[in-house]
Amino acid sequence: MANHKSAIKRIRSNDAKRVLNKYQHKTTRNALRKLRETKVRTEAEAMLPKVVAMLDKLAKRNIIHSNKAANLKSGLQVRVNKM
Repeated sequence: MANHKSAIKRIRSNDAKRVLNKYQHKTTRNALRKLRETKVRTEAEAMLPKVVAMLDKLAKRNIIHSNKAANLKSGLQVRVNKM
């Protein structure tokens, strides 16, 4: 257990950040899944900018690596273009 007041505060803040990061990551993964399951091109084109923005936000906050975000965005764009 932490012995310093600042370490106790750090543990508390880390737990709060972990919960928020987990929520944002899971929400983005669900949006990705929903976009991949979409069969209608117009719906996919409408969803794509929102999902890309979510991925960019995760990458900016270092929740996922920026290269992973770029790979996911590229794959999604290819999938939508092939529809």
